[in-house]
Amino acid sequence: MLSKKESRLETLEEYIIQNQNRFPGATGELSQLLRDIGLAAKIISREVNKAGITNILGFDGSTNIHGEAVKKLDLFADQQLISALDRSLITCMVISEENDGIVRMSSKNGKYIVYLDPLDGSSNIDVNVSIGSIFSVYMREPRYDSALRESDALQPGVRQVAAGYVLYGSSTILAYTTGLGVSLFTLDPSIGEFILSDRMIKMPDYGNIYSINEGSYNSWDLGLKQYIKYCQEEDQESGRPYSARYIGSMVADIHRTLIKGGIFIYPHSNRYPNGKLRLMYECNPLSFIIEQAGGMATDGEKRIMELEPTKIHQQTPIYIGSKKNVEDVMKFLKEYKSVPQE
Repeated sequence: MLSKKESRLETLEEYIIQNQNRFPGATGELSQLLRDIGLAAKIISREVNKAGITNILGFDGSTNIHGEAVKKLDLFADQQLISALDRSLITCMVISEENDGIVRMSSKNGKYIVYLDPLDGSSNIDVNVSIGSIFSVYMREPRYDSALRESDALQPGVRQVAAGYVLYGSSTILAYTTGLGVSLFTLDPSIGEFILSDRMIKMPDYGNIYSINEGSYNSWDLGLKQYIKYCQEEDQESGRPYSARYIGSMVADIHRTLIKGGIFIYPHSNRYPNGKLRLMYECNPLSFIIEQAGGMATDGEKRIMELEPTKIHQQTPIYIGSKKNVEDVMKFLKEYKSVPQE
């Protein structure tokens, strides 16, 4: 939390500008991009908070690239974020969960590429459970020709220049990083501004909460089954049994993990042999946040942000959270990798 010395209200815009001034020669374009996302987040937050009385709940009748039914609020969030990013003419393309291919923006010479999950956890929209937006920003590689190609967007997570999420819950919280730590901002609806609530947040090295959809237990690898049994065993010295918490909105589960520590897991399974969560606009940006706060993210073998993408909608398993918790699960996965299932 902020100290008394730091207790003066500082808005997201002020914070972004102050950090930009730390870099000689900074052009301000990335700062503008982050402010654009903040503006879109305010509009989405407003609609989320009054969704039940504006006929924006429910399905719109279409499906997205993943075959999932699209909610009306999904499309609204997608439109608001893309529109906000297009206005400042510094983004050349957007890749969104709600669009099959790349979305070309008005400025083909824009230097940034942005990945979006406009409304993560949309299955929770109609039951008033926390949902969120996720964003990931890359620099476009310079080329002699200015034609936009999907391959321009296929960059590993280590090349992100910024990433973050917005959580629409009991309050609206924006978290972002540019590789210099993680800062949290809370939306004050009375003045319509995101206010700095925590700078340079550090997550615990260890936590006693695990988050996974245990309904898929029978389709997991043996190593993961053994790890979950380990989490459930009583051992006062090591703080077990752990508490199980699973919201079903990745942003909400990751935000809790960031604050309280522990681990979030979405593994591969019989139904999703390559995992279900999307590498580029879910796992990479949230891994960037968690790593910048002192945590760890892996696909079970490799660091998430070092995976080389081959598709913009690529899927991956993920084990993400406090460093010690992730290291523990990796030991189980390795130990039981060659052991046949019972």
